[in-house]
Amino acid sequence: MDDATELRESPHKGRRGLRRLINALTYSLSGLRLAFHHESAFRQEIVLAAVLVPLACVIDVSAAERALLLVSVFIVLLVELLNSSVEAAIDRIGLDIHQLSKRAKDLGSAAVLIALLMLATTWGLIALPALLRLVGSH
Repeated sequence: MDDATELRESPHKGRRGLRRLINALTYSLSGLRLAFHHESAFRQEIVLAAVLVPLACVIDVSAAERALLLVSVFIVLLVELLNSSVEAAIDRIGLDIHQLSKRAKDLGSAAVLIALLMLATTWGLIALPALLRLVGSH
């Protein structure tokens, strides 16, 4: 690959060190902001996270169980971001209905569904018994 080809890929690929880290952080924060402003599902999942993350920190479970509860919440957010990026890329290509575009969007949606099922299973197996113990002890 010659230098001209590398420059066409991205003008930021040559950045190194602290400047690269600052750029990456800036782009990441921009992505979170864009997801929050443009993706209603992401906003709903942020509300869910705002409830579940503090709850995971206060219920009486082991450290490993607490980690599983927290990871299950963040996996939902992660998969939603990836799904939204796929949808945005497909919409950039064209808004007409195409079988492959539909497949890509449906696969992304299925990934979010699986992440949500993982969250529900994890919370059902770990947090629910802990909360029931707490209620039963009073």
